Amino acid sequence: MQRLSATLCRKIARPACDVFINHRGIDTKRNIAGLLYDRLTKKGVMSFLDSMNMKPGDRLFDHIDKAILGSKVGVAVFSPRYCDSYFCLHELALFMESKKRVVPIFYDVKPSQLMVKDNGTCSAKELQRFSLALEEAKYTVGLTFDPLNGDWSELLRDASDAVIMNLMEVEEERKRMKRIQ
Repeated sequence: MQRLSATLCRKIARPACDVFINHRGIDTKRNIAGLLYDRLTKKGVMSFLDSMNMKPGDRLFDHIDKAILGSKVGVAVFSPRYCDSYFCLHELALFMESKKRVVPIFYDVKPSQLMVKDNGTCSAKELQRFSLALEEAKYTVGLTFDPLNGDWSELLRDASDAVIMNLMEVEEERKRMKRIQ
């Protein structure tokens, strides 16, 4: 039997990610989502971004759902076409149902503009699930950004600081709960 390389062993034994970045790839993968992933990674935060953490052959829902459930904090990057994506809405709903902390970033969209549309591809139950999750996210304090007039370095600094602060609070809560038990 072949011995596994040290790198492969680390990847297999790697713990769940700290942060899952939920985004509409076509709108934000090459800007805010990718840049935030890079910034968090450089700060030592294990982040999940589909294009960086998945490989051909991975089962999409299995891999993504496992990453969300194993994460400590979610970042939801809302963009003008975010609600057109079944995957985005499914991921957001899973965050909310599993009571994860979510840092919303409203990228080129106002919270009031976000709504689930019935295009005939989802069941009524899924539409309700997505709508509830979206409403909860819209009423969570987040960051807003206008890509035409905003300061990118300020956004990345504020977003990474918010994520790290939430990670620290989640860890403190975990320690507090452990002491109580």
